[in-house]
Amino acid sequence: MNLRNRVLTALFSTLVSLVPLQAQESNQKPTIAASTFSLYDIAKNIATNNAEVFMIMPFGVDAHSYEPSPKQMAKISKSSLVLYSGAGLEPWIDGFEFKNRALDISTFVELRELSHDEHHEHGHNHGAHGVDPHYWQDPQNMILATNQITKELIALFPKNREIYTKNRDAYVAMLQNLDASYKSKLSECKLDTIIVNHNAFSYLANRYNFHTEALSGLSPEAEASAKGMIKLIKFIKEHKVKVIFFEKFASQKAIKAIAKEANVDADVLQPLGNITADEAKQNLTYEDIMRINLQKISTALECK
Repeated sequence: MNLRNRVLTALFSTLVSLVPLQAQESNQKPTIAASTFSLYDIAKNIATNNAEVFMIMPFGVDAHSYEPSPKQMAKISKSSLVLYSGAGLEPWIDGFEFKNRALDISTFVELRELSHDEHHEHGHNHGAHGVDPHYWQDPQNMILATNQITKELIALFPKNREIYTKNRDAYVAMLQNLDASYKSKLSECKLDTIIVNHNAFSYLANRYNFHTEALSGLSPEAEASAKGMIKLIKFIKEHKVKVIFFEKFASQKAIKAIAKEANVDADVLQPLGNITADEAKQNLTYEDIMRINLQKISTALECK
C-alpha cells in the first residue's frame, strides 16, 4: 500500500471512530436547571425522561441564603433552560449571564405585594422587590407556572409537544385536586390563625382564608426579639392554640422556647423552597409535602 492509500485509510478509520462519539453527543439529553424545589417538581414531571432536570441548590440547603459555587455556575450556564423563581429569592442571579435560555417564573404568576410593615422589616433582601417571593404555596400560581414551563419546553423541543402537553394536563389536574382538598379540609375550622417562625405561608393563607402570625416575618435569618416572643406567647394563650410551627432550614431555638413557655406542641411545616436530604431520599413530591402540610394545618386550626 502506497503512502497516499495509507493516509486515506487512516483518515477513514478516524472518521469511522468519530461517528459513534458524534451520535452519542447528539443523543445527549438537554439539561434543565431549576432554582427551587417547586420548579424542579414541575419541570421533572413535564419533561419526564426527555431531559435531565436538576436542582441548582443541593437538597437540604436554605433557598434564602444559597450561593452557587463557580463549578455549579458553570453547570447552570451550560443548561439548555434555566428556571429561576425570581421576585428577589435568588440574589446571585443579578449580573449572571446565561449562555442559553433563562426564565424568571415570577413574571408569569400572581404576586402578593408586601404591606408597609413587611416591606421594611429586618432589612430583608426580598423587601427591595416589594413582593412576597413564596408564590409556589398557592396551587393556582403553580398552575400558571406549569403552563409557562410547558410552553417553553415545547418551543425549545417541539418534537416532544405531545408528551409535554399530556404531562402538563396530568400535573395541572393534580394541582386542581390539591386545591379542592385544601378548600374542603379548611372550610370549617375552630381557629383561624397558625403560628410560624418564618412567614412563607401568606399565599396559602390568603387562598384558603386563614391567617399567619410569624416570629421573624419574611426572613428566616432574622433574630427574634423578646417583645415579639412575648407577643406570640400571649396570642397563643389567649386563642388557645395547641401547636406552633418551625422549619428545618431556619433556627428552631426561639420557636421551641415559645412552645415550652406556652405549653404547646411544636411541629415542622415545610415551605417548599427546598426539601431536606431525607425528604429527597423518600422521593417526596410537591403534592406529597403539600398534603402533609394540609393535615398539619387542619389539625392546628381544629378543622372539622
